[in-house]
Amino acid sequence: MNQKWFAGSRKWLILPPVALGIAILMFMSAGKQPPAEAERGEPKRTVRVIEVPMVELRPKAEGFGPIEPARVWTAVSQVAGRVTYIHPRLRDGEILQQGTELVRIDPTDYEIALAQSQAELMELDGKESNARASLEIEKRNLALAQKELERIRKLVKKGTTSKSLADETERTMLAYRASVQNHQNTLALVPAQRTLFEARIEQAERNLEHTVITAPFDMRVANLKVEAEQYVPIGQSLFEGDDIDRVEVKAQVAMSSLRRLFIGRERFQIEFARLNEEFADIIAINSIVQLDLGNHVAEWVADFVRFSDTVDPETRTMGVVVAVDEPFKKIIPGYKPPLSKGMFVKVVISAKQTMQRMIVPRSSVRGGNVFVVDEESRLRRRPVKIMFSQFDISVIEDGIELGDRVVVSDIVPAVDGMLLDVVLDEALNASLREVGSDT
Repeated sequence: MNQKWFAGSRKWLILPPVALGIAILMFMSAGKQPPAEAERGEPKRTVRVIEVPMVELRPKAEGFGPIEPARVWTAVSQVAGRVTYIHPRLRDGEILQQGTELVRIDPTDYEIALAQSQAELMELDGKESNARASLEIEKRNLALAQKELERIRKLVKKGTTSKSLADETERTMLAYRASVQNHQNTLALVPAQRTLFEARIEQAERNLEHTVITAPFDMRVANLKVEAEQYVPIGQSLFEGDDIDRVEVKAQVAMSSLRRLFIGRERFQIEFARLNEEFADIIAINSIVQLDLGNHVAEWVADFVRFSDTVDPETRTMGVVVAVDEPFKKIIPGYKPPLSKGMFVKVVISAKQTMQRMIVPRSSVRGGNVFVVDEESRLRRRPVKIMFSQFDISVIEDGIELGDRVVVSDIVPAVDGMLLDVVLDEALNASLREVGSDT
């Protein structure tokens, strides 16, 4: 009996640990909240948008090209000889003023030629004077001989003198007549001889002038090829002089960019003879030359000069020539360097007149479409007609309205009708509105 009671009591010993475990489990679960039910709804995609503005836009085009002087003078020797003088500052890069004597060639041979021609002209003057005096004497002798011949012929008729005397007198008269004719011929040749000698004198004087080479305008020396005591033949290039009063830039500009400047002016009639002037007047072009100096961009106001005569077949660009006057007088140390030959610059060409247009960021146009947000904050795809794109903006001609919300974020995938959480990109929106003042 004792054994049965002991076996039953062992079964009851299991109950306290089980009860303790249940109590602990109930205590731990008592402080927990029941799991929240998942709220079911349509997912939203957060996107940045801008509100389409209307701005006063100034069409622009830009290109790049090197600086070149508007005029380049090449000093060429027009006479041969030994170089006896070179200006001490005649070196590449030096700036010399108009009228400065630069090179002198030995003038001795040309001074001798001038003196010889002048002596020949003086000799001709003496010959002319003698010929005129002799002509007067021979004319008087001829007149006397004619009278004497008439007198003797009368005597021959009367029979008081011989016919041979009359013949001898006639021969004398003819000799005087021939002498008069010779002197007249000599005097007739004098004007031609005088012209020849005067031309020789003028040529000698010109040669003497050409022995001294002076600067025709304020210039910067380039490509010096001559030294003192060097013999130079006729036609040798000595050096070049670049005009410093005006420089030009032939910038290569894309045809698509130039098209912007003509929008709205297609109906103007242009006179072919005044092609470049007409373009400048009709388009009312402003030009700016810019040079990137790293942390600073230097600018110069330029004048439109002309379009080049060809289009580059590879790049489809046209040369647009603009000019900057007196670039060396506009130097600001550290901010505006001198516009030197070969310097590569950017040219920004803009129309003076503005146009009111709707614009969007260029990156927001995808395959001829933009994504807009409708009144229910859903994504809609809109095809748009782009008038032109300028830098980082696109000008919209049709397809959207003023104030439409255009998505500027990248949406992948972009599902038409998807629900959006819209955030206005205020910085980008403000920059778009400032485009009008910037252009």
